Amino acid sequence: MNKISNTRKYFGTDGIRGSVDNGEISAEFVLKLGWAAGQVLAKQGNGPVLVGKDTRISGYMFESALEAGLSAAGVDVRLLGPMPTPGIAFLTKSTRAQAGIVISASHNLFHDNGIKFFSSDGTKLPDNVELEIEYYINQSMQPVASQHLGKARRITDAPRRYIEFCKSKIQSDLNFHKLRIIVDCANGATYHIAPKIFEELGAEVILHGTSPNGLNINNECGATSPNVLRKLVKESRADMGIAFDGDGDRLIIADHQGEILDGDDILYIIARSQIKKLNGGVVGTVMSNLGLENAINDLELDFFRAAVGDRYVMELLLKKNLILGGETSGHIINLDLTTTGDGIITALQVLETMLITGKNLSELTKSIKKFPQLIRNIKFDTNIDITQNKEIVNAVDEAQLILGNTGRIVLRPSGTESLIRVMVEGESQGQIENIADELVNKVNHVAMKLH
Repeated sequence: MNKISNTRKYFGTDGIRGSVDNGEISAEFVLKLGWAAGQVLAKQGNGPVLVGKDTRISGYMFESALEAGLSAAGVDVRLLGPMPTPGIAFLTKSTRAQAGIVISASHNLFHDNGIKFFSSDGTKLPDNVELEIEYYINQSMQPVASQHLGKARRITDAPRRYIEFCKSKIQSDLNFHKLRIIVDCANGATYHIAPKIFEELGAEVILHGTSPNGLNINNECGATSPNVLRKLVKESRADMGIAFDGDGDRLIIADHQGEILDGDDILYIIARSQIKKLNGGVVGTVMSNLGLENAINDLELDFFRAAVGDRYVMELLLKKNLILGGETSGHIINLDLTTTGDGIITALQVLETMLITGKNLSELTKSIKKFPQLIRNIKFDTNIDITQNKEIVNAVDEAQLILGNTGRIVLRPSGTESLIRVMVEGESQGQIENIADELVNKVNHVAMKLH
């Protein structure tokens, strides 16, 4: 019997990700990964595996490598081309595929890439399956006999299938014809889908970030560049702006005044409009603003905090038998509508709420009184979990005593980048800035000693 380790080497909180230029993720590795995944999936059935990607240039290389690896394991492949991550999850489930694979590094720039997996029901792979794939990555690659090699073909109507799926998730009698909307697709996977959805629903759409060239994904556009969205909304006198990240599973929104609404604001808008469906609670993360928690409680709903990462939000939703959760970054999961975070469907829910209530975004979010919050990122590229260092733990405890019950501190390694994130939240902007500076200095000091 195979001895499978319980320790992850390759998979992080959101699949496998790394730098293409530095060789952290390479064609050779992805070939082996495809074969390893095929070894595991071939035990579960004979269905095909879907492979989609975002628009970064290395996607061509990795698509071919995955196709070859899966074929070598005897697994048939269906190639989708550029598709949003949630679109791949939807198609995996609707076409009864064994699994879906996404080639994307989400909000990162083009020189990074990654691989994410969906199970047959459109959700992230269970931990035990990821660990078994890791086991096979470390084994010698042996293709099946020639007559058993997998075949590959393209699904050409994938975008249209997903467009109709998204449109079906709001009331069919709603007409967006009075709305002027900025749609920023980050030069990413939503570039050929999101504009069509909003246009077909009747909105006047002003586009940005819809001309991908393989190198410009997330570059001064999309959800990671809120100031661009703010400027576009003001210049165009739009009713709102929507900016997706590179793979389309999250978004940020700007109201008609150019004020940016993050995932906390978006989560509140949806929660408020669906109170009766929510089974008494909503899930956020340790990074969610205390103001959101208070506003959710004012709706007579419980607020639960998961670790950062959509897989942990999903775990807590299932554990608590809830349907709505999300992250401050704009990754919203509504299990009443989808199996994973979906930026387009989240945007449609917000628009639906606006039209039904007759309120603009600033009116819909006025009940949230956010606390000042600072997030500092510290470069840290070792595998040591410095957040458990005694000096740092003591510094965090002392700072928390100063903040008392009206503030929070979160110090954590990033799940997707070589960073330590320091979040400080409290009533006084000056106080949290001082505390954040002290904690950053402490982390840098300890890091130097460890090196």
